[in-house]
Amino acid sequence: MRSHVLSLAILLATTACAGVPGEPLVSTAPSAAMVAPILTSPEAVDTLTHAQPQVARVTHVALDLDLDFDARRVGGTAELTVLAAPGAEEIVLDTNGLEIAQVTDGQGRALSHTVGETAAEGGKGAPLTIRLDGAETLRIAYRAPADASALQWLSPEQTKGGVQPFLFSQGQAILNRSWIPTQDSPGIRQTWEARITAPEPLDVVMSGVRQGEPEDLGNGRRAFTFVMDKPVPPYLIAIAAGDIDFRAIGPRTGVWAEPATLDRAWREVNDTEEMVVAAEELYGEYRWGRYDMIVLPPAFPYGGMENPVMTFLTPTFIAGDRSNNGLVAHELAHSWSGNLVTNAVWGDSWLNEGVTTYFENRIVEAVYGKQRAEQEAALMFANIQETLAEVGEDAPGTALSTDGGYQLGSAIAYDKGAFFLRTVESVVGRERFDAWLRQWFDNHAFQPATSELFLADMMDNLVRGEAEADALMLREWIFEPGLPANVAKPDPAAFAAVDAAVSAYAAEGTIPAGYAQWSSAERQRFLDNIPKQRTAGQLAALNEALGLSGTGNNEELFLWLELALANRYEPAVPQAEEFLAEVGRAKFVRPLFQVLWDQDEWGRPIAQRIYDETRGSYHAVTVSYTHLRAHETDSYL
Repeated sequence: MRSHVLSLAILLATTACAGVPGEPLVSTAPSAAMVAPILTSPEAVDTLTHAQPQVARVTHVALDLDLDFDARRVGGTAELTVLAAPGAEEIVLDTNGLEIAQVTDGQGRALSHTVGETAAEGGKGAPLTIRLDGAETLRIAYRAPADASALQWLSPEQTKGGVQPFLFSQGQAILNRSWIPTQDSPGIRQTWEARITAPEPLDVVMSGVRQGEPEDLGNGRRAFTFVMDKPVPPYLIAIAAGDIDFRAIGPRTGVWAEPATLDRAWREVNDTEEMVVAAEELYGEYRWGRYDMIVLPPAFPYGGMENPVMTFLTPTFIAGDRSNNGLVAHELAHSWSGNLVTNAVWGDSWLNEGVTTYFENRIVEAVYGKQRAEQEAALMFANIQETLAEVGEDAPGTALSTDGGYQLGSAIAYDKGAFFLRTVESVVGRERFDAWLRQWFDNHAFQPATSELFLADMMDNLVRGEAEADALMLREWIFEPGLPANVAKPDPAAFAAVDAAVSAYAAEGTIPAGYAQWSSAERQRFLDNIPKQRTAGQLAALNEALGLSGTGNNEELFLWLELALANRYEPAVPQAEEFLAEVGRAKFVRPLFQVLWDQDEWGRPIAQRIYDETRGSYHAVTVSYTHLRAHETDSYL
């Protein structure tokens, strides 16, 4: 495959706007022009969009929207700036369930438009085709549906405070077309701005820089204004609104959260400024101005989402000891890999996630030390091995680049991608590898990329000679399934003591006395590797000795509940029910429902009862993941 940059491109001038909430922000003059190419070779075609960017593409989105918490709907206008090829007669946008009231040009002249049939593929939605008639600006009046898949509306009872409602979005991969009419493809980068009105006393944050104080509209509502002056893929437009407060960490870092969560959240992420410094020392300037975070209610479906200038985080990572802060390092690293240089198509998502996971581990090493980084890398490698053992070394979905499909689990896009870069580093040396990766970010900043482009850049700017190219096995890593023979395996000494404790427990039932002093990675390694078949007595003894059901670390609690439910351990059922009712993170929810479903007549009634009670609290992402295989058919709880 080979990617091509056509002459149809946009010049987008941009600089960072820095500031803290409540301070007026002054836009600075553009310091550089950034080219956002349109990749139109067959290898770079995004099959998950209706857009035809080689004909006409969106370059800027201006939103003016009202949040209606009673109806649970968003509505207003989207004004799109369009760049069209000579002779182009129409533009095609992505929508999913949007109610289009009117489309006009910049002078208010009505434009002919049609909404096509909804695609059979899940989530692709329907094309909105607009006759341009020479228009360079489109104004679309619309309303998003109450069940917009990107948005989750929470009742006050679903929040920590219990008084005010809450809203958050999750756009990746193709969900934002359910609340924004635009070309929803990672290769079609766009600048954007937004004016959002919400009822008092709610605050609104977005993945753009807030401009000054909210405007009091005098009718119990306030208006918030945001700007993202850098071209980003549309899935990175994000919003959250609720009873939230802000606390600064460093000169460019801070955290938002519900008041009842803010103290714990702030303590947990208090080393974020140090992480930003470490990341810059590795791979260059942080180009987005501020790096703020919001810790959302536990219904958020992911661990984190790398929305620019406002990372979204689940509260389930808070453990009180920063042991799960690799999550923060991961989302921060996305500010380079993913947000700065983005996969052009979702079949190359490893370019976002694998590169980021490698970068995350380097930040962890710089901030927390090499031992912790090596232990976390060993956990990643175990994930790869477990996935390959389950699906087979030759399964096509275990290639990094999947020709438009998705990898088989995060162990491929994230962990295999990271170990690819670890392997390259081990062959060429860290100093040379770091210099190459830094120039990759610099030379492709604010642009989409493909696997072929990544490979070509390695061959042109990193590899020295045919012998080294053969040793690196680059094409095998990217385009072939399984794990290449040259993989740089993690240091076996990283978990030597833990693995010995696992063997002792398996052979003699010896419970490790020093478990409480272990790191979280060590405790997770132990729980994930002890024998899976346990009696009720063995489980009770393990829980009593190690305090598993009382841990404040949700990663460890999940492993305990998974083990207990797999062995039909009745005392764990109430805690599992409580956990599934409170937490919406798909990483935890899906496996626990699956393990219950796999227990046939014992577990299926429990799974059905819990899911009937909890489904309404889950984001569409989590609901779509939670399907359980029952014999020859899929049963959707």
